[in-house]
Amino acid sequence: MNPSCHVAAAFFVASLLLPVFGFCAGGPLGIDHRLADDNSGIWKRTNQNLLQYGGVAINLGLALWEGGESRLGRTAWQSVDSMTLSAVAANAAKPVFGRLRPARTNDPDQWRKGGKSFPSGEVATISGIVTPYVLEYAHDYPAVYALELLPAYDALARMKVRGHWQTDVLAGFAIGTASGYYAHNRKSPFVLGLLPHGFAIGIKQQF
Repeated sequence: MNPSCHVAAAFFVASLLLPVFGFCAGGPLGIDHRLADDNSGIWKRTNQNLLQYGGVAINLGLALWEGGESRLGRTAWQSVDSMTLSAVAANAAKPVFGRLRPARTNDPDQWRKGGKSFPSGEVATISGIVTPYVLEYAHDYPAVYALELLPAYDALARMKVRGHWQTDVLAGFAIGTASGYYAHNRKSPFVLGLLPHGFAIGIKQQF
């Protein structure tokens, strides 16, 4: 099992156990239920937006700065590929499933109702960002595993503000992890290949 799957698996097992402790749950795996609405403190929606947009900006900035010729730069461009693929895949799936968000209903089995709950695009994007770094560096630097706390936090935060059900965020984890695995195993980053050669060198080499 690759490193990213460890966190997704742990989150999955925890979600499976929740109904045992008295929750009324449903959805495709029988684990979906609304959490108490909490849009305060670390769970605030503004913090979720900061994580998502800040993560995208930092990742893209690092890729442009490093270029594709160093180990870090190549990994950053793989991460750009991964976050792009995961975001496109997740957001393309939303209108197909049409699931209503917990903010709109307490019934997790409301599919094809014009909603955009399944899967979680934000969790997919953040998982897609961190997965190539974890796959590349975790063997040498085990502390890199801590990056997996970012999508785990976002998954819980999205449920706290009733933006997603449990299976929504699990699907986001799966999409982001799969995208990261695919991007990390490509010889040449796709997005970098579409750009002029100067981006492969990196901005730092141009000073």
